[in-house]
Amino acid sequence: MSASEANVLEIAAAVVSDPDGRLLLVRKHNTSFFMQPGGKIDTGETALMALCRELKEELGLQVNEDQLIPLGVHSAPAANEPDMVLEAHLFSLVIDEPVEAAAEIAEARWVTREEAWLLPLAPLTKEYVVVNY
Repeated sequence: MSASEANVLEIAAAVVSDPDGRLLLVRKHNTSFFMQPGGKIDTGETALMALCRELKEELGLQVNEDQLIPLGVHSAPAANEPDMVLEAHLFSLVIDEPVEAAAEIAEARWVTREEAWLLPLAPLTKEYVVVNY
C-alpha cells in the first residue's frame, strides 16, 4: 500500500432530504462539524451495504438498497481525521420519517440550504453536498 492509499478513507454517505427539500445533517460526539450520515465501508461490504448498516446504527432508519440513488464518488479532506482524504460513495435518499441520533451521533438536524451554511460544515458537505443539492 502506498503512502497516498494509506491516507484515504473509503466511506459511504447519504444525502438525505425530506419532501420539503430540507437536508439531514449529523454531528458526531466530541466533534463540531456537521456532515451527511454514513461511515466507513468495512471489509467485505459494498458501499450500499455499509450505508444501510450505518443509517440503521446512527439514525434508526431501515433503508433498502433500492431506495438509495447513486450520486458518484467524491473526494474531500476528512473533517475529523487529520491528514486523511475521504473517498465518499454518495447516495441520495428522500425520507419522510423521524430519525433519532444514536451510536456515535450526538445530533441530527434537518436544515434548509440557507440554515446549513450557518453551521460548521465538514469539507465534503461544504464543497459538494450543500452546493449541488
